[in-house]
Amino acid sequence: MSSPITRDGFDRLSVELKHRKNVERHEITRAIEEARAHGDLKENAEYHAAKDKQGMSEARIRQLEGILGEAEVIDPKRQTTTKVAFGAHVTVVDLETEKEASYQIVGEYEADLDQGLISIKSPIARALMGKEAGEDIAFKTPKGERELEIKAVSY
Repeated sequence: MSSPITRDGFDRLSVELKHRKNVERHEITRAIEEARAHGDLKENAEYHAAKDKQGMSEARIRQLEGILGEAEVIDPKRQTTTKVAFGAHVTVVDLETEKEASYQIVGEYEADLDQGLISIKSPIARALMGKEAGEDIAFKTPKGERELEIKAVSY
């Protein structure tokens, strides 16, 4: 099953994978070798820390390989619709607080709320899909129901 991802997201994850394989792996291996040189491994905190870091890094490498292997790169700029779809930049206004926010709907593995990138699987993105500027949406969050007005949609 393929997972949608933007070109930017795919490139970001590819750079991380390359760095982990070509740089971080070697750094961790050197740290393990240095820690081994200090003697008794049972009580060697540096060795155990380096081995833990190695395990976490290798797990992330496997995760990234899986994500990138299943990724379907979608170019949002090729969208010809005015409706919200994958890759859309959406500006909304919270009808209760009147606060404005802008989001881009992206794949689940590239989502980063701090950067305004929301997963296509998130409640807000699911509520936005297929809607146009001027429409109101309502969706449930852990803090209760929210209502937003869509101010603009672009690609």
